[in-house]
Amino acid sequence: MSNAAPGTPAPPPSPWDRRRRPRAQAAPARLPLSRERVVEAAFTVLDDQGLDGLSMRRVAAELGVTVSALYAHVSSKDDLLELMYTRLFDGFELPEPDPKRWREQLRDFAHAGRRRLLSHRDMARISMAHVPFTAELLPHVEGLLAIFRAAGLPDHIAAEAGDLISTYIDGFVLEEGMWQDRAAREDGEEASLARPDWHEMADRMRDYFASLPAEDFPNLRALSGLMVSGSSDTRFDTGLEIILRGLASYLPDTAPGDDAR
Repeated sequence: MSNAAPGTPAPPPSPWDRRRRPRAQAAPARLPLSRERVVEAAFTVLDDQGLDGLSMRRVAAELGVTVSALYAHVSSKDDLLELMYTRLFDGFELPEPDPKRWREQLRDFAHAGRRRLLSHRDMARISMAHVPFTAELLPHVEGLLAIFRAAGLPDHIAAEAGDLISTYIDGFVLEEGMWQDRAAREDGEEASLARPDWHEMADRMRDYFASLPAEDFPNLRALSGLMVSGSSDTRFDTGLEIILRGLASYLPDTAPGDDAR
């Protein structure tokens, strides 16, 4: 409690009571830019904006750097897309060919491929634009051809089968992504990775086919309950099985113990 008369100015602070100026806190150290960080940032932008919204400028903004800083690690947007596609194969290895389990091995390959493409938005579009003939991906192509040839497929079929299966995977996932974006737009929301309500859309399609004039569209009406039935997983497996049975038809004869369904 002060005894100074009212209105008396306060004395200056004593030199012995001077408080030290607070030490300025150092700014957190910025992580050095690297190719890995650029690719991770590109995936973030891709999932948020889609392939049409992916640009070097947006990747740079995500990292808080200038666009020119990116070019020390990637040469172009196409180079970046190739790095993103290659990254999906990290940790993936094909098994040693087993002639008795070749169809099971190809099913596993196809399921893994679909999971890779579904892990990020629009990856099917990126996949379709990039051939896997890089140093990192050629071993996967070699391993897939080994499974075909070990199964006994003729060489001219083995040479085409890998592209056939890969195109099926790309096309199926591309369609899934288009339905996802369409469902999101219809809901008035931004497109996202959330899966659409397939059952609701399938019900609408079934009702439409069933309402067609029977005299003009007897087959659409007859198959209306089957054409859009099942989940995406079921539809993918059915299409894959059609391909595998077609490949099996080129074998000289079915080997004992083959895992044919």
